[in-house]
Amino acid sequence: MKIAVNYGADAVYCAGQSFGLRAAADNFTLEELKDGVEYAHARNCKVFVVLNGFLHDRDLEQLPEFVCYLQELSVDAVIVSDLGVVKTVAAHSTIPIHLSTQASCLNSDTALIWKKAGVTRLVLGRETTLEDAAKIKKESGLEVELFIHGSMCMAYSGHCVISNYTQGRDSNRGGCSHSCRHDYQITDAQGESRNSFFMSSKDLRGLELLPLFSHYQIDSLKIEGRMKGLLYAANSTRLYRQALTLLAQGAWDKQQAQHLEAELEKMSHRAYTQASLLSPAAPDSIFHDGETEFNDYECCGMVVSETATDLVIEVRAKFFAENEVELELLPFAGHAIKLSQLSLRNFSNQSIESTKPGSLVRIQRPSSEQSFVGQILRRFNPEVLGEKVSSSSQVVTL
Repeated sequence: MKIAVNYGADAVYCAGQSFGLRAAADNFTLEELKDGVEYAHARNCKVFVVLNGFLHDRDLEQLPEFVCYLQELSVDAVIVSDLGVVKTVAAHSTIPIHLSTQASCLNSDTALIWKKAGVTRLVLGRETTLEDAAKIKKESGLEVELFIHGSMCMAYSGHCVISNYTQGRDSNRGGCSHSCRHDYQITDAQGESRNSFFMSSKDLRGLELLPLFSHYQIDSLKIEGRMKGLLYAANSTRLYRQALTLLAQGAWDKQQAQHLEAELEKMSHRAYTQASLLSPAAPDSIFHDGETEFNDYECCGMVVSETATDLVIEVRAKFFAENEVELELLPFAGHAIKLSQLSLRNFSNQSIESTKPGSLVRIQRPSSEQSFVGQILRRFNPEVLGEKVSSSSQVVTL
C-alpha cells in the first residue's frame, strides 16, 4: 500500500482477513488496516476495502462488526459483489458502495438496478468496451471505473469453476488456483491430440488508449496489483501517474506513449493486449506461453532512511558492489537514476562486496536534493531467457 501511495495512486484497494476474493493474499489485520488508512489519508489518497466475496448466511452474520470498524476508520468506499453485502453495509454504515467487477455489470439496465440498491460507482466487467462504459455512465448517472492494466481472467470476471472442480478451491470464494494458466491436452473429433494453453490470457495494457479514457470521461483507472511485488506496484503506478499528468498538460503524444510502453516492459508481465477496451477480445489475446512471465528487472531493495551522504537500503535480492548489470533507483516521478561505481558498506561502515536479503546496507547518495526514502532499487535481470511475444496493441492518440 505504501509503495502505491508514494508512487502516485489517488486510491488503493485492499482487504481484511475475511470477506474478500484473495484468500491466499497476505491481507490486512485490523491494526494494519488502521495504519494503512491513516498513512494513505495523510497523503491525500483514498482507501477502498474489498468485501467482494459471495457470502453465505454464516458469513453475513459476522459482517456487521467489520463494517462498523471500517466506518470508524473512515474508509472511503467498500467494493462489493453480493446484494446481501450491499444491504448489510447500508444498514450499518454510511460508507459509499462500489460494485465489484465480480458482479459482471455489463449494461445500463443492470447498472440502474445496482444504483437503486445503493451503489455509487461501478467497477465494470473487463468484457466492457470503452464505448459501452461511456453509455452505461451516461444512462445510469453512476461513476464508472475500468481496469487499465494487469492480469486477465479467461472467464467472465472470474466466474470460473475449473479450480473448484479440479482442486476443490473455489475461485468465487477467494481460492482460485489459476487453472487457466495450465497446459491442457486437446483432442479433436478425429482423435488427434495436441497440447495448448488455450485458456491463458495476455495481460491488459490500456496505456495507449488513455486519451480515449479521458474522451469517454471514465472516472477511475484501475491497476490490478494485489499479490504483485513491490517493483510491479511502483512501476505501474508511477507510469500511469506520469501518463495522466502528460495528458492533463496537453503534452501527450505518440513519442511519450512509446517511452512509457517501453518502461512497462521492464516489469513482470505476460505479452500485452488491449483485451476488450476497443472491441471484444479475440483469439489473438490468448497467451500461448502459459505460466511464463517476462521479467527484465528485479527489485533489489527499498530505501528506508537517508543522510546527507548515504542511503540505507533494505535488501530484497542480492546485489554486488561491482555490479556488471544495470542498477537504478526508481523515483516517484521522472526518469530512473542509474547508479555506477557503487560504494557498498555495512552499518560498521566497512566496505562489502555483496549484500544479503533481509539486511540493511549503505550506498552513496546520488547528487540530488530530493528525498529518496520509500523508493525502490531495481536492476536489470541478466537471466531473462527467450524472445518476447510481440504485443498486439497499437498507439492511439486524439
